[in-house]
Amino acid sequence: MLKVAIFASGTGSNFENIADDQTLKDRGLKIEILVCDRPKAAVIEKAKRREIPTFIIQPKDFENRNYYEQAIIKELVNYQIDFILLAGYIRVITTTLLDEYPMKIINIHPALLPLFPGIHGIEDAYNAGVTETGVTIHYIDEGVDTGPIIAQQKVPVLAHETLKQLEVKIHYIEHQLYPSVILNLLNK
Repeated sequence: MLKVAIFASGTGSNFENIADDQTLKDRGLKIEILVCDRPKAAVIEKAKRREIPTFIIQPKDFENRNYYEQAIIKELVNYQIDFILLAGYIRVITTTLLDEYPMKIINIHPALLPLFPGIHGIEDAYNAGVTETGVTIHYIDEGVDTGPIIAQQKVPVLAHETLKQLEVKIHYIEHQLYPSVILNLLNK
C-alpha cells in the first residue's frame, strides 16, 4: 500500500480523477489526506464526499513558509504519508518539505517543461502561438517547475482552436497521464 497526501488549491479535477480511479485503489493507492491552502476551494467538498480527511492550512497564519510547512509535516506524520501528489497546488515547495520527502513529491504541469513554467502554463503556451504544448509530470525541487521530469505527453495546438478548447484537451491528457504515472510508482 502507498499512503499519499494530495495537495490542491482549486477545483480539484485531478484530485477527483485520482481518488475515483479504481485501478489505483486496487493496486494499493490510499489517499490518506487532502492538504488545501484555500478554505473555500471546491476540492474540499470533493474530498468530503469521498470521506477523505482534509487539512486546511493557510500560509498567512504563519510567520514564514518554514513554519507553515513544518505544520504540514506534523500533520502528514500522523497519517504516515509515503508520497505527496500535487494536483493544482499553487504554492512553491521549500526545502523544509523537500528535505522531509526527498524525491517523493510529484507535480503535474499543463505544459511541456521546461517551456512555460508557472501557474499559467496553458495560457502562456497559447499566447506564444506554439503548435504543440502538453502535460508534464515531474518531481519537485526548489525551483518553479524545474524538477526532474518523469513523463510528458504532447498535445497539438490547432490554428483555429480557442484557449478554452486547448484547456479541455490539456485536462483530458492530465487525467490520463497522472494516473498512469502513479500506477508505475505503485508497481515499483
